[in-house]
Amino acid sequence: MSNDVTTAILTALNLNVAFGEQVILDSASLSIHEGDRIGLVGRNGAGKSTFLKIISDLMPPDSGDVARMNGLVVGFLSQEFTLDENKNVYENIKDGAKKLLDMVTEYENLPYDSPQRDMLEKKIEEADAWNIDKKITILMKALSTPDKERSIINLSGGEKRRTALCRALISQPDLLILDEPTNHLDTDSIEWIENYLSNYEGTCIFVTHDRYFLDRIATRIVELSQGKFISHQGNYTDFLVNKSEREAIKEAEENKRQNFLRRELEWVRRGPKARTTKAKSRLDNFYEVESIENAEVELDVDLVIPPAERLGNKVLELKNISVELGGKLLIENLFYNFQSGRKIGIVGKNGIGKTTLLRVMMGDLAPTNGQIDIGENTQFNYVDQSRLILDDEDTVFRAVSDGNDYVVFGKHQMSTWTYLRRFLFTDDRINTLVGRLSGGERSRLTLAKILKSGGNFIMLDEPTNDLDLATLRVLEEAIIGFGGCVVVVSHDRYFLNRVCNTIMAFEGDGKVYLSEGNYDYFIEKRKVRRKDDKLEEVKEKKGDTRVKEKKKKLTWNEQKELESIEEVIMEAEGEVDRIEAIFAAPDFYDKYAEQTKEITAQLETAKAKVKALYTRWEELEAKRDSAV
Repeated sequence: MSNDVTTAILTALNLNVAFGEQVILDSASLSIHEGDRIGLVGRNGAGKSTFLKIISDLMPPDSGDVARMNGLVVGFLSQEFTLDENKNVYENIKDGAKKLLDMVTEYENLPYDSPQRDMLEKKIEEADAWNIDKKITILMKALSTPDKERSIINLSGGEKRRTALCRALISQPDLLILDEPTNHLDTDSIEWIENYLSNYEGTCIFVTHDRYFLDRIATRIVELSQGKFISHQGNYTDFLVNKSEREAIKEAEENKRQNFLRRELEWVRRGPKARTTKAKSRLDNFYEVESIENAEVELDVDLVIPPAERLGNKVLELKNISVELGGKLLIENLFYNFQSGRKIGIVGKNGIGKTTLLRVMMGDLAPTNGQIDIGENTQFNYVDQSRLILDDEDTVFRAVSDGNDYVVFGKHQMSTWTYLRRFLFTDDRINTLVGRLSGGERSRLTLAKILKSGGNFIMLDEPTNDLDLATLRVLEEAIIGFGGCVVVVSHDRYFLNRVCNTIMAFEGDGKVYLSEGNYDYFIEKRKVRRKDDKLEEVKEKKGDTRVKEKKKKLTWNEQKELESIEEVIMEAEGEVDRIEAIFAAPDFYDKYAEQTKEITAQLETAKAKVKALYTRWEELEAKRDSAV
């Protein structure tokens, strides 16, 4: 959706924020328009969370203004959310709907003939405020929150976050602000949130490291880089393309500048005797271009995992493992033989036993039944999701060095200083106290501290939480290139697809399903399994004969339709590409500003046609396959 055709509901103008010498926002400006779904991206420590707090009116900028539409209702889920520990789960969630409930109470207390009743009743119906209790129940189930009577004090970090997310969503704000909403959510809950936001009628701005989430939900990506906002229309994939083009242009301009300086420097060194007006102008031009600062290059984490010591023929074998905790069966009769080069992703709902399996594999927890056989050369290295291993009073250097100036890498060594620079710690940050680091910097420091310990069997429990997108990409490359065995517990679907060659899925009631391949392939196979399970249920209820009698072959027309549908889909997708190219054109607003609504409608129609064609294709193939 083009921002030119919708109303700006919030405008941040010339914001400046600095923490000591670190500039976070540098005269940064951004407008948020009605209906926007903005994905805010940038390095950890770039200022994303700070900006969200400013527009939520929770902190003031050093200078600058934030203008809001009259009566704008804002809902905010921060990373440092707070819940009322004197109330239970349900009461905390209901607090999020306080304004709606107050409106209902006001309506009920008004005299029957009050002129305000009609106005309030209309507002209540628009917000569907009569059904708040029902909506809370639906939200709690979808996000797998704890029981509504549970005390906040006894909840885990993940349970508290899901409760706070429910509270933010039930408020039904005009502007919904979410800081890392997918942290500590399982894949089913994340997919539910995606569907919720896809149909959300308000405006949303969110920070997340979940690239699939960004791709599905964002209609606009705003990058915060070097204190400034850079806006990109489209989703995360569009942003990557646009940024690549922008960086290429910037690089070409810098090369052109450097070539000019080299040519002019040769002329200056020749020292012409006659300083004519023309020559003086040329010299002034040289000094002017020379004074321009070099384009600042964003550095990537040069994440390194120490080379793995060679694993033996036997790595780790689980033999008929069963685990029961607190009367709940988490794992039943699990057999698996881990091998060198395996990159295994463990998925499943929260609290279903994934972390428990890691503890069993390392020998920290004895299984209820079964045997664990660990190879002689197997050396575990465990990155815990709790991340509670840093001392706030340590400097970054002391936290990693353990009193040593060098980090050992197999038969080689590297200075601790150089090692930390590879994790994007500059010289001044290396001497900073851990307690003063941002959440993302703490995560990078934790990885640096643990990964330097080596090991040839690495276990990562939710490693993607709090890491920025650039660091995530480098972590993926490091794991892919690691020669040992890796086990990853994660809800990050993009991460699982890039890294894993095996998926181990916890499906409840002790069942653990193994699937070769990445996460997408596992999902594809799971759909087939569930379809087969439903078919078996039908067979059991109605009998094989009756099921078979209902099978129908494709008609002649349907067969012809199936044979030609791929070509029709390609044509429809070509039409989508054609319209999107119009939006992407640099002269779009010059040529088509007055036709924006019309072209947007054409694009939505074209996309809907593609979606309908794919649905029809699946229907025809399913009918064909069922008749075999």
